[in-house]
Amino acid sequence: MVTSKPRADTNSRNTPPTRPISRLLALIRNTWRTLTSMGTALVLLFLLALAAIPGALLPQRSLNESKVAEYIAEHPTLGPWLDRMQAFDVFSSFWFTAIYVLLFISLVGCLTPRLFEHVRSLRATPVAAPRNLGRLPKHHIAEVPGDVASATAAVDAQLRGWRRTTRTDGDMTEISAEKGYLREFGNIVFHFSLLGLLVAIAAGKLFSYEGNVIVIANGGPGFCTASPAAFDSFRAGNTVDGTSLYPMCIRVDDFTATYLENGQAVGFESNIDYQAGDDLTTGTWRPYLLKVNEPLRVGGDRVYLQGHGYAPTFTVTFPDGQTRTQTLQWRPEDQFTFLSSGAMRFDPPAGSYPDADERRKNQIAIQGLFAPTAQLDGTLLSSRFPEMHDPAVAVDIYKGDTGLDTGRPQSVFSLDERMIGQGRLTKMARVNLQAGEDTRLEDGTVVRFDGAVPFVNLQVSHDPAQVWVLVFAMTMMGGLIVSLIVRRRRVWVRLTPGPAGTVNVELGGLARTDNSGWGDEFEHLTGRILEAVESGPARQEKKADLS
Repeated sequence: MVTSKPRADTNSRNTPPTRPISRLLALIRNTWRTLTSMGTALVLLFLLALAAIPGALLPQRSLNESKVAEYIAEHPTLGPWLDRMQAFDVFSSFWFTAIYVLLFISLVGCLTPRLFEHVRSLRATPVAAPRNLGRLPKHHIAEVPGDVASATAAVDAQLRGWRRTTRTDGDMTEISAEKGYLREFGNIVFHFSLLGLLVAIAAGKLFSYEGNVIVIANGGPGFCTASPAAFDSFRAGNTVDGTSLYPMCIRVDDFTATYLENGQAVGFESNIDYQAGDDLTTGTWRPYLLKVNEPLRVGGDRVYLQGHGYAPTFTVTFPDGQTRTQTLQWRPEDQFTFLSSGAMRFDPPAGSYPDADERRKNQIAIQGLFAPTAQLDGTLLSSRFPEMHDPAVAVDIYKGDTGLDTGRPQSVFSLDERMIGQGRLTKMARVNLQAGEDTRLEDGTVVRFDGAVPFVNLQVSHDPAQVWVLVFAMTMMGGLIVSLIVRRRRVWVRLTPGPAGTVNVELGGLARTDNSGWGDEFEHLTGRILEAVESGPARQEKKADLS
């Protein structure tokens, strides 16, 4: 007996398993459909607005790193956790970027098919009338004298401005008309403008930069935008390395503030001179009146007047008769009276002491308060008005090592407390001085308060996408207004011959979007159509010519 081995199913052996692949493809397709739906885009837009809230409530490292450090120090438990979650770098965090990118992809995937569908609808003819017009929300039947041909011409004349088409089936004529295509167009413009706005903002973050610098007025040295080092603080986009800043020099001639009698400020302005372009080689200075919200625009940069304060001037006369004079900005502690605090450090002139160690031990430091309009309560100094009428200072004068050579960063507004705590910087005097007054230390050093001059805080901003942000914002508003005003409407008119020289007119109407006001609009349109049919073609043509 001969037996044969059963043959293996070669088809099943050679065919790869397709079920896992089909499941994966179905998962990808369903995920893409969910991501590119309008509902998902709205949710992501809401999440983007929600994610921006911490950036408005918490200090941001890109704006003020010292504020972030101060917040973390004041909240030792919560602060480090917020820092790990990038709550102090919200707009560059991975989770904010992820929402931003997902919103961009969702809008692209949602709007592209919608645009193609709208183009197809514009090219398509209006749909044929339903078999039973009586089932439509708006319906009207009338029998008027005339014939089908003249009635068709009259109806067609009344539906000017509508996209319409005429169909004939034997003795029956149907006119399909539709309007309101601009509504969908406005919707698409709105959403594509939102997409463009996101792209413009992202481009601005890549190619923009912003720097802040304090400039002393009334003959101060000014500054030039040669590099980020020229600014007190500098924020740059991801593609900006600081080597291609627009070259410009600015000096501040004066600063004027206008106040009410109660000290409330009503206006700020500053006369500045600037150089840019060829002026840098010719040495030409151009005047400009800089005001709040009226920036200087030159070379794609904008220079804003951000704030102001006062810079006291002190002169230190060392025991050997040599002098050092310094004017430095002090920080306003009270924005209403401009009572300010600050510090200064004076290094003895070269050759005053035999070696560097001895020179460091004889440095002079000043720290205290400045009042533009002094008010003394005993020995306590305060300010009663923000304008400079009677300037005075209340200062502590120190002698010793100010820490300028330690390499550690120091605040421009305060002395290093570690140097004071270690006894390397010793307090020599505490005095109140008015402009022109001085005080003498035990070693013969004289410290004189010479007065103060205003300083201004200037911000230099460069954002090449700013114009596009404005354009897309305006087109967003235009698209939104169009989508709210324009309404989609469909009307069908069916004309059939009636008895004894009459024509049966049957109308049906449907509101595609908004039903409000559609009843009155349909009745008004019906009245005009019936009147036109009854008037006959001659009168209708005369009306059309007059209109």
